[in-house]
Amino acid sequence: MEIKTIAGDIARIKADAIIVNLLEGSKKLDGGLARIDQALDGAISHLIRRGEIKGKLKEATLLHSLGKLPAERVVVIGLGKKKELTLDKVRQAVAEACRLLRRKNAGNIAITPVGAGLVGITPEMAAQTIAEGALLGLYTFRQHITKKPEHGEIKRLTIVGADKAEVALLEQGSRKGRILAEAANLARDMVNEPANYETPAQMANTAAEAAKSYGLEVEVLEREQMRKLGMGALLGVAQGSEQPPKFIILRYKGGKSSDIDLLLAGKAITFDSGGISIKPSEGMGEMKGDMAGGAAVIAAMSAVAQLKPNINVTALIPATENLPSGRAVKPGDVLTAMNGKTIEIISTDAEGRMILADALSYASTLKAKRIVDVATLTGACMVALGKICSGAFANNQELANAVVTAGNEAGERIWQMPMFEEYKEQNKSDVADIKNAGGRYGGAITAAQFLAEFAGDTPWVHLDIAGTNMTDKEQGYLVKGATGVPVRTLVNLVLALATPPKNKRRTRR
Repeated sequence: MEIKTIAGDIARIKADAIIVNLLEGSKKLDGGLARIDQALDGAISHLIRRGEIKGKLKEATLLHSLGKLPAERVVVIGLGKKKELTLDKVRQAVAEACRLLRRKNAGNIAITPVGAGLVGITPEMAAQTIAEGALLGLYTFRQHITKKPEHGEIKRLTIVGADKAEVALLEQGSRKGRILAEAANLARDMVNEPANYETPAQMANTAAEAAKSYGLEVEVLEREQMRKLGMGALLGVAQGSEQPPKFIILRYKGGKSSDIDLLLAGKAITFDSGGISIKPSEGMGEMKGDMAGGAAVIAAMSAVAQLKPNINVTALIPATENLPSGRAVKPGDVLTAMNGKTIEIISTDAEGRMILADALSYASTLKAKRIVDVATLTGACMVALGKICSGAFANNQELANAVVTAGNEAGERIWQMPMFEEYKEQNKSDVADIKNAGGRYGGAITAAQFLAEFAGDTPWVHLDIAGTNMTDKEQGYLVKGATGVPVRTLVNLVLALATPPKNKRRTRR
């Protein structure tokens, strides 16, 4: 979809449809909405008086102009109460309006800078949010569906500003919003792909394509290189599969020093059967998405490379399948991670922490200043937080705060979980340095404590996205399937940590 920004009067724009917004409880129409209402002989104000348009969040009302406006249709979207308005609510409202118009086969739509001037929302922020809401909300995954869709696609979205000065801000915001949304949609594509397509090798290919397109450095370690490095935990998980494992490295260099300011690590189990500790068959097909952390990290790096912040970021993505076979690792086995720690296998279904153990061990050799890892790590996190929040586990409060703030800006909620020393007791082994499962209780925390053993003293945050990487229903800008969480959070974090360009003030959020 093409996103344009122009100066003009929304009431004079020729399009299949125009989108305007209304706050809940508004008594008086003004600006473009008032002019549109006047052209429609007071139809909008009439419906407001009748209570058919209330302005409630995500409420979308479609009216036909019947030739009274250059646009064929008008959609009035509700933003809810002014004091409760957030950028994320604007994203949701825009997504709902765009999907409504897609169902009506509108191919060319225009919109005002929704929310601009309200509760501190600048035109640039409004345009970014509109682009995100539209592109995320209109996402579909049809790669393996041969039947034609029932409706067309929206081909053009025009954001209409008041003047040229505002249009320049709208252009900046819409570009950033497009980059963020397209990165999240890349992650969605990867997670939605069946595991016979999205293999470790294919993830490496996607990383290589992103590197070529956006100027990243890429390196892919093969099995023999992993063996030489001593990555026994990753290779132990991989040994049950016919698919060769890949250890993907992406590098973005935007800073002047050679230091790695931030290292991102993403779990990429392209299919998780549980191994010998096999999962129940019901719902196992969803385990194609156990590489969502790795997908998010690859996608985030593609966005970072386009936005070009002054910072150095490296990404590590250990990728493999976890399958049962005659060669598969067994409960009771002991493996040695890259940093020399020995691990007793209690459950082969606790494999994500195993491959991340080697990724974090490798990270320690790079001496990164900060580490954030992302993983669909535990069902226990979903039990604790449901599908609303990702769990954050940290050894450094400053970095944890930065991650949570970045998530809030993206509308990707994160809740910090405790990391008390006492939880480490559950990971103690009688036959090795540590065991890979700490028992039934506090499972998300004991998994994080396992990872902490390999993160060392480097400031580190672990994001468990087991409950938030998929959704089973359409809501706001989320559509059924992969969510793309936490791509936009990671990009926001990188931008927040970056050194501001000289002679250019950073936009206040």
